[in-house]
Amino acid sequence: MKKVLILDDRLLASGDLSKCLTELGFAVVRDGASGDDVAERVDRASADIVLMGGSVFTGGATAEDIFSVAPKPIVLFQEANGRNQEETGSGGGYVLIPFAAPEVAAALELAAAGLADLSSLKKENDELKKTLEARKMIERAKGVLMKNRGISEAEAFSLIQKKSMDLRKPMIDIAQAIVLSEEVTKQKVE
Repeated sequence: MKKVLILDDRLLASGDLSKCLTELGFAVVRDGASGDDVAERVDRASADIVLMGGSVFTGGATAEDIFSVAPKPIVLFQEANGRNQEETGSGGGYVLIPFAAPEVAAALELAAAGLADLSSLKKENDELKKTLEARKMIERAKGVLMKNRGISEAEAFSLIQKKSMDLRKPMIDIAQAIVLSEEVTKQKVE
């Protein structure tokens, strides 16, 4: 059962939202107090999804502040006049007050799916950064070998690859050792 944190006294007042969420199969975590330390409160609550009223943002917190501390899907309930729409940022959705159960369910699903997509993209981005850094290091090591040994680029790559297989270490480790060795040698000469 997913836990939903409600961060607004007005959303808790009538009990309609809590009842709606319970009927949809969610466990409700109550935290109606508005204030400045919203991000820490979200982190402490260990909820799966955060529901907030627009009044929570008057304390200075934004959805991005909350998301940086506790990356959770955020759904903003706001008045029909649409105030505070610019405050939510990424990883969330909107529901207008008054609300209906299907709107709440759809917003929760959309926010959770958006967060899953965002997490997947961040993970892929991190992996691509590591791959790019490894390629850069291997290129630097090839350059060192080409300069010091007078060999071609293909021969330098083969040398790094062979040493990697012989030592059963990733090519990035071999490349880092080559570049470090070159840096140490340059320091001795200077």
